[in-house]
Amino acid sequence: MLSKLGACSRSQAERAVREGRVTVDGRVVLDPERPTEAGRQRIALDGVVVGASARIYIALNKPRGIVTSASDEHGRATVYDLLKDAGLPWLGPVGRLDRASEGLLLLSNDSVWAAGLTEPRHHVDKTYHVQVDCVPDEALLRQLEAGVVEQGECLAAKRASLLRHGEKHAWLAIVLDEGRNRHIRRLLAAHGVGVLRLIRVSVGPLSLGDLPKGQWRHLDAAEVQALASVRACSRSPGGLS
Repeated sequence: MLSKLGACSRSQAERAVREGRVTVDGRVVLDPERPTEAGRQRIALDGVVVGASARIYIALNKPRGIVTSASDEHGRATVYDLLKDAGLPWLGPVGRLDRASEGLLLLSNDSVWAAGLTEPRHHVDKTYHVQVDCVPDEALLRQLEAGVVEQGECLAAKRASLLRHGEKHAWLAIVLDEGRNRHIRRLLAAHGVGVLRLIRVSVGPLSLGDLPKGQWRHLDAAEVQALASVRACSRSPGGLS
C-alpha cells in the first residue's frame, strides 16, 4: 500500500515496516504483508501520514556509466543524481538499464502503471540500437531471432535488423518483448559478437526522440495513456504476442 500510494518502493516499504517506522491507526506494524485499506485506515511513515501522491511519469535519457538504483555500494553515480534538486517525489525506475547501457528510462511513482509495463506476461516491445564489433549477415540476424539457451534461459530477439555498417562495425536495431538480465549482450555473446554501445530508443510507442543525454522530461497525458493502452493490448487475446 505504501508503494501504491507513491511513498516509496516496495522494498523500501518492507524495510521501513520491519524497522518499526510505519504505523496504522497509530499502532506500529511490523508485518509488511498485513492487509491494509488506505481509504479507511490512517497510515504513517516516520510519523508523517501518507496520502496518495500526485502521479508523476518521466522519461530520462540515461548516460552510459550511470547506475539504475537509489544508491550504489561502490559510490558510483546513479540516475537519482540526475534528478537531484528537481523537487520530485520518490520515483521508481520502470525496468532497468545496466550501467554500460544508455537511453530511454522511465520513472514513476505509479506502481500499478509501472508493473503493467514490466511484467513479463505483457510483452511490451522495447527497441534498442546496438553497435557491434562485426558486420552481421542475414543468417546471423535470423539466428538472433531464433534464439539460444544460455545458462538455462532462452534468449531471443523479437526482431533484429541491420541499420548501417562500416568495414568492421555495424549498428543493429533489436526489439525485445521481454527483458532478462543483460539479455542483448548475452544473446550476441553467444554468437561471438561483442557490444560496443547499447542504446534503448523506445518503449512501446514512446520514443527517446531528441531528449539530451542526462536530461529528463515529464510524459504528457497522451503518452501515459498510450503506454497503458499498449500493455492492455499485449495481454488481451487478440493483442500483441
